Amino acid sequence: MKARDFLPITLTVLASAGCRTSGESSANPPPTVSAPVAQQPPSTPAQSALDAMDRRRPVPLLPMMANHQKQNMRDHLLVVQEIVTAVAAKDFDAVQSSVSRFGYSEQMGQMCQHMGAGAPGFTELALKFHHGADQIGEAAKKQDSEAVLKDLSKTLATCTTCHQTYRQQVVDDAAWTALTKTATPSGSMHQ
Repeated sequence: MKARDFLPITLTVLASAGCRTSGESSANPPPTVSAPVAQQPPSTPAQSALDAMDRRRPVPLLPMMANHQKQNMRDHLLVVQEIVTAVAAKDFDAVQSSVSRFGYSEQMGQMCQHMGAGAPGFTELALKFHHGADQIGEAAKKQDSEAVLKDLSKTLATCTTCHQTYRQQVVDDAAWTALTKTATPSGSMHQ
């Protein structure tokens, strides 16, 4: 498959990733608008009904961990958008720079193990994602647009598999300890 064959895929990814002008950067995301949010107690009949319908495996997380994970997921989506934009411009340095935000590192590996402590298989899938992202960077070093897009596609397939398999389950300290069989974590994610 030629790089030009990826144009429809590239356009679809760009459209689904959201619009940004060329002057905006992920370091300066658009301002967040504060709007009143309906607050519900943690366990309501409506939430219980939704949980019963959602057959994905729960990933137990403390509130700060769940929030941290969601922030990372939103940044991963920005990275995908930046990669597609950079490939279209043949800016392989930008591809490598963006990939560095979701590639594998020891710290990322520890975070994946921590987040997946109560969900068998989650850590392995998360690590597959981060190692797959490293392949995108390798293809960018070779300035190979086709390989960058193929590796990006494989990485996105891992994202899709994970989101089809797992969902967040926000729990308190006691539930975290029981579900993960580990002590409540200390540090910034827990506070």
